[in-house]
Amino acid sequence: MMEQRTEKKYIIRGGACVLLLFILWMIVSDTYKKLPWRHEDVIRIGVFSDSYWEVQNGYSYQILDDAIAQFEEEHPDVRIEYVSGIIKSDYSEWLSEEIMKGTAPDVFFVPGEHFNDFAEAGALKDLTRLIENDEEFLPEKYYASAYEYGAYEGIQYALPYECAPKLMFVNKSILTAEGIGLPAKGWTWEDFYLICQKVTRDTDGNGTVDQFGTVGYTWEDAFDSNGVCLFNEKGTECYLTDKKAGTAISFMDRMEGLNNGYSVTSKEFALGNVAFQPMLFSEYRAYKSYPLSIKKYAGFEWDCLTMPAGPDGENISRLDTLTIAMSASTVHTRQAWEFMKFLTGDERIQSEIFDYSEGVSVLKEVVESEKTRKFFRESTDTGDALSLQVLSEAVERAVVIPGFHDYDEAVAEVDRAVRTILESSSNISMETIIQNRKVNTYLKSKQ
Repeated sequence: MMEQRTEKKYIIRGGACVLLLFILWMIVSDTYKKLPWRHEDVIRIGVFSDSYWEVQNGYSYQILDDAIAQFEEEHPDVRIEYVSGIIKSDYSEWLSEEIMKGTAPDVFFVPGEHFNDFAEAGALKDLTRLIENDEEFLPEKYYASAYEYGAYEGIQYALPYECAPKLMFVNKSILTAEGIGLPAKGWTWEDFYLICQKVTRDTDGNGTVDQFGTVGYTWEDAFDSNGVCLFNEKGTECYLTDKKAGTAISFMDRMEGLNNGYSVTSKEFALGNVAFQPMLFSEYRAYKSYPLSIKKYAGFEWDCLTMPAGPDGENISRLDTLTIAMSASTVHTRQAWEFMKFLTGDERIQSEIFDYSEGVSVLKEVVESEKTRKFFRESTDTGDALSLQVLSEAVERAVVIPGFHDYDEAVAEVDRAVRTILESSSNISMETIIQNRKVNTYLKSKQ
């Protein structure tokens, strides 16, 4: 009898050991994830296949795939999936259709130009409570301007994923040939104008101007760098007659006068015939790296600077930001929020933006890290390390585009007004008053 009990005890212990080993094997091999009765939340992500910055990129899913792999490892009860092959030009239409059908992804990327539209339509979940109730979430980790990009009418609807500030690109070869030094930090409109004035000339003596000061510098660039507040918060009133705006318009009139009516194109800059051109930093990244550096902007040395400051402004410009938002109809709020935080706030994932994209991380600590410094030192065709302090300041201090309904349409009206003012032969001040009234009449009609 005693022997039978002892034998039974060993059998039970042996069975328990086998069961324990089996459980350990299932955990280590991830086999438990395939069990039919195991509960697993599936989070769908809305994403496009090509680069947000519209340059060649063979790694469009790399960062997302890496983030998903790490997140799923840390959250074994969550599986994340996405539909591949949707190109950026079709993405917003696809996303709109999914929202209308009630099959919107739980989390989706939101291109900057469509953020206001989706927020206005009620497609994005208000993140206020999630932010306020999450002690681990730190908004200050993000660049302030990039973070504000995810707000609409004072409510946070999205988190920033990657960004690119607008900077001034300079053909250093032209400046060297003309005996002009590279503009110093804190350069002004007057510095900008005088350089453009000096380099705009006929270089081959055939009687035709073939070298120019700038191309692509717009009234918006001038407004941004002169501290112009163009609209009120709700977008119901335009301040085109404001003194700062008037100063900017007068400066644009002076700048356009340098070309004597000739319309300079971006192709002229690529050919090496223009000293300055504003561009997003993403274009600098795309074409400063070998081998793309030999395909465009070849034959001259070039680099980037901050934008010149107006008399009432600073050396700042606007920021384009790709954000990620949560569907207002998701039933996986907690899991979706955790993934959004991970994708945008984890330094391991954000550092990959410099490896697989042309944008800039939205985390200051990543941008100013030694790893990023080393990356730029080794990846550019000149071997020079971009001043990350300049880049970091450009992002941190960037102008935040107002978030109100029909913002793009309001700006289009102002653009028509400014063009009319600059092309008018009458007094600029009087024409500005007339055009400001027209813009405000338009804004009132939209209310």
